[in-house]
Amino acid sequence: MDRFIPLSVPNFAGNEKKYVDDAIMQGWVSTGGAYVEKLEKRLASFLGISDVAVCQSGTAGIHLSLIDCGIQPGDMVIVPVLTFIAAVNPVRYQFAEPVFMDCDDSLCINPEKLRNFCEEECTMVNGRLIHNESEKHVKAVIVVHVFGNMADMEAIMETAQKYNLIVIEDATEALGTYYLSGRYKGRYAGTIGDYGVYSFNGNKIITTGGGGAVTARNTKNISHIRYISTQAKDDPYYYVHNEVGYNYRMTNVQASIGVAQMEELEDFIKCKNENYVIYKKLFEDFKYGKIMDFCEKAYCNKWFYSLEIPIRKLKCSLRDIITELGYMGVQTRAIWGLINEQKPYKNFQAYKIEKALYYGSCVLNLPCSTNITNEEINYVAEQVKNILEGFAFG
Repeated sequence: MDRFIPLSVPNFAGNEKKYVDDAIMQGWVSTGGAYVEKLEKRLASFLGISDVAVCQSGTAGIHLSLIDCGIQPGDMVIVPVLTFIAAVNPVRYQFAEPVFMDCDDSLCINPEKLRNFCEEECTMVNGRLIHNESEKHVKAVIVVHVFGNMADMEAIMETAQKYNLIVIEDATEALGTYYLSGRYKGRYAGTIGDYGVYSFNGNKIITTGGGGAVTARNTKNISHIRYISTQAKDDPYYYVHNEVGYNYRMTNVQASIGVAQMEELEDFIKCKNENYVIYKKLFEDFKYGKIMDFCEKAYCNKWFYSLEIPIRKLKCSLRDIITELGYMGVQTRAIWGLINEQKPYKNFQAYKIEKALYYGSCVLNLPCSTNITNEEINYVAEQVKNILEGFAFG
């Protein structure tokens, strides 16, 4: 099959080459240079906040947030069980313990189960939430805005405030998603909790090749994050370092790409939304799969499009479907394997995991690049329908 429609690839239709050439001509290719600061300012302006620190990846951003908020060995951090593993690995970098939480129908962390866990499995002692069985401090929760959807931040923040939980928003997939109504009307994903993290990986809505950014409610936290992301240099001339530092700062070349991508971000989000509507209509009334909805209270960037498949009605697995679509030149992807089932995490607590088991078995992600054509979307839908109907019982 000569045709190939990728799952998600970057769109470099703007000033990327111009700005990269400029950064190289100036000789600023490492972590110093004007584009780093320019990208931080443009992100802050877009998000309506005062400061942002850019870094090497979304994973680095989560790690920096955990360091800054004081997560220590033995602390517990509540995390989603249905997400990319990069949202959880930094918890172990700090030798803390994840507690895996189920999802709701948005694919994001279940706020009701979060509250129930705090009420039923823990006790407040001197302002600290203590896990009854282990007697460990449950200190933070990482909330992932899955595929650009908005998690139920109103309910999550209410629980977090009641139980003194630090909230780290993993908005790595949700740059540009914001509330249209409610308590946080006008607020962007990543700007509601104590910290917010974004990713500019190659498949994200904007990219710097690899890269990320961190926001925080208190600008002093951003200053500290920027400091430890550059090896904690107190005196760069005499090499004085008063904390353990990390090589997590974004390079100027990466940032130059990011500045160009920011110029296109609103158009990318518009395109994602328009293509989502096309997919939605193409699968309307199709009995072997439906395009999943996004939060109605938010304008979502609709980064990824998820097809919920009634897998029990089919004589196949997701792997079979993905393989057959690959033969037809259509790249698709199953949702992630549940993290508590991964070898490094099998011995950590998982709290009443139910819906994640279901969605983990039946969600297929469809091609969603911002430069995909209408004809390609129609081709994808046609091939998916043909293959699912071919696998149907009877």
